Amino acid sequence: MRLTKRADLSMRVLMYCGVNDGQLVTKSHIAEACNTSENHLAQVVNRLAQLGFLHTQRGRNGGLRLSRPMQEIKVGEVFRTMEEGVPVTECFDENDNTCPLYDTCKLRDAIAHAMDTFYLTLGEVALSDLVCGNNGLMAMLTRPVGCNGARATA
Repeated sequence: MRLTKRADLSMRVLMYCGVNDGQLVTKSHIAEACNTSENHLAQVVNRLAQLGFLHTQRGRNGGLRLSRPMQEIKVGEVFRTMEEGVPVTECFDENDNTCPLYDTCKLRDAIAHAMDTFYLTLGEVALSDLVCGNNGLMAMLTRPVGCNGARATA
């Protein structure tokens, strides 16, 4: 199994926002820290906002932040919603399935069970579990503080 880049990037965005919890952060800072393009990031941020994981604020002093407490954001929910509509194998694609084994194959049921178990297991992992106490992540993703004690906003 392989997660889409969108799902992977979603968790990077949420971890960045979690490390900088309570502050507005910019897409450009996240893109730089997470080694991705702002264009791809914008699509992910938009979807995370639509799903209620992020709050976005437009304008000169705009940015984004978590819209829920970190302990309420579950990795399984993020992955499931971001991967929604992406079939894990051809037989899960109602429109483009051409597998001749579809009617007799038991592998599909096993894969469906494995996917449910995957999401259920990650449903027990909160964003706070990934961020809190993770000093290495904090060091990598914490926004630098400016001379006046405020976070730099560039």
